[in-house]
Amino acid sequence: MKQDRRSLSLYAVTDRRGLNGMELAEAVKLSIEGGVTMVQLREKDLGSAEYAELGKGVLEVCRSRGVPFIVNDDAEAAMMLGADGVHVGQSDLDAVSVRNIIGDSMILGVSAETVEQAMKAEAEGADYIGVGAMFSTSTKSDAGLVDMKTLREICFSVKIPVVAIGGITKDNLHLLAGTGIAGISVVSAIFSAGCPKKAAEELAARMEVIKA
Repeated sequence: MKQDRRSLSLYAVTDRRGLNGMELAEAVKLSIEGGVTMVQLREKDLGSAEYAELGKGVLEVCRSRGVPFIVNDDAEAAMMLGADGVHVGQSDLDAVSVRNIIGDSMILGVSAETVEQAMKAEAEGADYIGVGAMFSTSTKSDAGLVDMKTLREICFSVKIPVVAIGGITKDNLHLLAGTGIAGISVVSAIFSAGCPKKAAEELAARMEVIKA
């Protein structure tokens, strides 16, 4: 399953730590019901076997609802699970190596903070670029902030879609209007919100406004 620009509109990245006992697969299901269009499994504290086991339930939910399922960083795990794609950061395996592992049919997302990184990722086979952190975020405390000017420059320097990530909430989402992004990627705004469905509904509605 290759993503199109629309599937990047509301891109949820998992974090089961904020779910207060709710099963991750259930939280993902509710988020999709609320308007999430793409899901990335990102649970850094698990070993490979636990990661793959957790991924099976999330993948099943995504498959049943026609939503692309992406695995963070681990191309081998993505292949074993039969995921739709992989997302890698600048400190992970390079895009060329990942593309060689996953082939041409799977989605490849790459994080970037500069125009140069984004253009290099596109040239190396990325299908979309994740740009951030746009705002201060507790999910990734070591992430540097990217200013709006750089985000706009990246959007207009590459032909593939760009997703903004990092500290995005329903209250600051409007600041991304006019930047050229295809969508937003959020973690805490959905998975630490108490009700993933309601949180996704609010974000999806506000995305429609800024894309109008």
